[in-house]
Amino acid sequence: MFKKSVVGTGLLLVSLVGMLLPAMAQEAAKPTVYTYVSEWSVPRAQWGEMEKNADAERPLLDKLVADGTITGYGSYSYLIHTEGEPTHGTWFSASSEGNLLKTLEAIYAQPQLVTNSAQAASKHWDHLFQSTIYNGRPGKGGYLTISRWQLKPGQMRSYNQLTKATLNPVLDKLVADGTITAYGTDTDDYHTGPMGVIWEYIIAPDAASLDKANKAIEDTLNSTPAVGDAFRAMFEIEGHRDNIARLRFMGGK
Repeated sequence: MFKKSVVGTGLLLVSLVGMLLPAMAQEAAKPTVYTYVSEWSVPRAQWGEMEKNADAERPLLDKLVADGTITGYGSYSYLIHTEGEPTHGTWFSASSEGNLLKTLEAIYAQPQLVTNSAQAASKHWDHLFQSTIYNGRPGKGGYLTISRWQLKPGQMRSYNQLTKATLNPVLDKLVADGTITAYGTDTDDYHTGPMGVIWEYIIAPDAASLDKANKAIEDTLNSTPAVGDAFRAMFEIEGHRDNIARLRFMGGK
């Protein structure tokens, strides 16, 4: 019975993608956006110091937004804490890897931003992501949700096609009416882990807006069960993680 269900879902996925390809062929691909993310597991006693340090970076990041080096940035702290996992994070985005490196060098040129005691006492992770699935508008804060999925081998193209055709139109409307500030799907530009990992994110200005966005996504998948089945067929269940963070601030054009 299990094997029969898997085969049926695979054929369904092929059928869905085949129907969606003509409509998607008319869409121009978005320029690639590159994002540098830094995360730390900060001892609780030093959370305040960590947040002050992130605040101290803002004048430099605002300057880099103004001159076009980066397109946006933000700072967040996780609300769901797991031992040994990140508690705080920052990001900045640009239209090229070169501009990300230029930004890093500008930060490194101010030692007080990278040599504080909170960072020195913390476990640290860096990621360099790329994305062609995204949309957003200016915002200040709110909530950031992140879902990590492990795609089965060979499923990245089908995932991108199905996402752009079924979920992006819903999310674009939510951005347009102000329910959400941004959304996107990131993949590793430089791989430090398994191939085929994706990170889906949504930024909402408040809790009520996040509830509205989640309901819109659930309604879309429930109204067309075949789409939900197709997505589930692409994922390795064991590779899934969710988290939610308080977005302390964000900036950009």
